[in-house]
Amino acid sequence: MSADEVRQFKVSADDDGIRLDRWFKRHMAEATYTVVAKWARTGQLRVDGNRATPGDRLQAGQTLRVPPLEPARAAIARPRRERPPLSDDQIAFMRELVIHRDAQAIVINKPAGLATQGGTKTHDHVDGLLDALTFDAESRPKLVHRLDKDTSGALLLARTSRAAAFFAKSFSGRTARKVYWALIVGVPGIEDGFIDLPIAKQPGTGGEKMHVDEESGQAARTRYRVIERAGNRAAWVELQPLTGRTHQLRVHMAAIGHPIVGDGKYGGQAAFLTGGVSRKMHLHARRIRIDHPDGGQVDVTAPLPAHVAESMGLLGFDVALGDALPLADDAPPPTRAIKKAQAKAHAKQVRKERRGERGRRRG
Repeated sequence: MSADEVRQFKVSADDDGIRLDRWFKRHMAEATYTVVAKWARTGQLRVDGNRATPGDRLQAGQTLRVPPLEPARAAIARPRRERPPLSDDQIAFMRELVIHRDAQAIVINKPAGLATQGGTKTHDHVDGLLDALTFDAESRPKLVHRLDKDTSGALLLARTSRAAAFFAKSFSGRTARKVYWALIVGVPGIEDGFIDLPIAKQPGTGGEKMHVDEESGQAARTRYRVIERAGNRAAWVELQPLTGRTHQLRVHMAAIGHPIVGDGKYGGQAAFLTGGVSRKMHLHARRIRIDHPDGGQVDVTAPLPAHVAESMGLLGFDVALGDALPLADDAPPPTRAIKKAQAKAHAKQVRKERRGERGRRRG
């Protein structure tokens, strides 16, 4: 059907409840909000024969009448960029990562080293491989949150637009629970506490690095619990981000003087352990629990990557202890003692960074 003809569309179950203007953004991007508003104002836009407005909510099964698009606007409409087909190896690779699948959601165990989305000089990423996970659905799954490239673990994908909107609301409303396991250098003086330090982009890094900024940073809060310790050398901790700032867990642990093992970006050389412990980052999204659009919950645990499992064995940690812990609740505000300890650790880290900067300048 050409753009100069009146078109009829049946509203799918996936679009049930969506605003009319959002429907156009999703399915007919060349029809801008201004165009849609003009159609509505002149009575050309109709749903089941009735006049419609951009803010109306659509229901599955309704018929949407769309008038012809102006020739000039139809001519400048850009065709959608086609993604190159995936190889059999790429499809097999992605399907081996799946640890949960139902009609609305997929959870994969993302390996460390694979980016979630593309960017400058990043060509291999989860988003570029999602066609492998269409299975029996009408469209490829959608990303609803991200993991750092060097962080492994549970990554949730939505299989429908309705599920994507539902999950996005859960993440923004902080009802989703994400549990990370990390190996850190040293042992915190307080073994069950909160880190409440605002985070901002670090100047001069092009936005690729974050830092604690008490004056202009965005609020960032992390719950942590020490599960086991290897003397004073290292500890295995459970981390729950209660906000969703970029690199939050990595910045927070480095700020209190206990960087994540292998995180040279925020911990420098102090983030690496000797004795055969891998130099890869030891941060793993162990579990995700989130309400399901059809009722109940998605509650999935992601197996450890080989380098983390091996390091835990070298340090004498028992994986069963972590899974036996009940899920920690969002905690009351940090006590004065916790805040004092965090401020002291942060000040120590700042002094250390300044000494390093002065040393580099002298060099």
